[in-house]
Amino acid sequence: MEAAVRAYLRDALGIDTPTTPWSGAATLPYFLVDAFDLNALTMLGRPVLLAIDKRADRPGLATIRAQIDRIREGSGLPVLYATGALASYERKRLIEQKVPFVVPGNQLYLPDLGVDLREYFRKPAAQPQSEISPAAQAMLIAVLLGKPWSGEWEPAEVLGRLGYTAMTASRAARELVASGIASAEAVGRARRLKTERTARETWEYIKPLLRSPVKRRVWVLPTPDLGVREFRLAGLSALAQQSMLAEPAWLTCALSPAQWKLASQQGVKTVPEREPGTLQLELWNYSPALAPGTALVDPLSLMLSLQSDTDDRVQQALAELEEHLPW
Repeated sequence: MEAAVRAYLRDALGIDTPTTPWSGAATLPYFLVDAFDLNALTMLGRPVLLAIDKRADRPGLATIRAQIDRIREGSGLPVLYATGALASYERKRLIEQKVPFVVPGNQLYLPDLGVDLREYFRKPAAQPQSEISPAAQAMLIAVLLGKPWSGEWEPAEVLGRLGYTAMTASRAARELVASGIASAEAVGRARRLKTERTARETWEYIKPLLRSPVKRRVWVLPTPDLGVREFRLAGLSALAQQSMLAEPAWLTCALSPAQWKLASQQGVKTVPEREPGTLQLELWNYSPALAPGTALVDPLSLMLSLQSDTDDRVQQALAELEEHLPW
């Protein structure tokens, strides 16, 4: 989406401007950072904040307007809302409420800068064109980590091992079929997915639809009841174990939703920032224990969790890790 916005600005207005991750994202409430990719850019000589909606299911326009207002108030910058498609009534309401927005290839509305460029308007796609669900992602990664690779699996069996219901497995299977990664066939009473691709080809094909498993990161003060030994090493701690990257000064572990719920019930104490003796916890939207027989999170999820890190050393370590993937 970021590349599409830049290309649209270049083609429509002759603006060729780089975008950079906005450095002030940490000052905003978590729910805003979780909902939007925030990037800084310059348009017509003025700084603008590009807010790319990364949710598969957008909320109502009233919620979007309120969220954009919160981002504008917190950043002090004009905010440009970016999404892949808008219905005509949604476009009309956003214009009435003077909410700046861009639909790459279709429309740009920037009242603060005196820009209202209208071309044609796409209807939202019938099938989601963004990331697959956490359950579908967990299932596919678990399958990719299996040895030997066969290209066939039963969704209910794979996700059943991870604690998901048969209904969730059925929805996840439909997502992978809709994405084009696999076809479905009935074998007796069981449903099986099948792909003709190799494991590497499957990974490369689906990677654009995968998201970081990390919902958020928190700093905590370890307690005897926290059960750190039960958690998988994650983040830079896990990457350092599998590359030439130096060990970080702090320990990072990943928790599943159930593990975080238990830790919260046990009164784990969070702190606003890193301080001596603290531990970083990554709260994942699926189980960090997809790879058996290891104290680390699986390499595929680890790569996804760190793909946006701008440190060259981290990216070099990730490239090193990719060379040793299990296929």
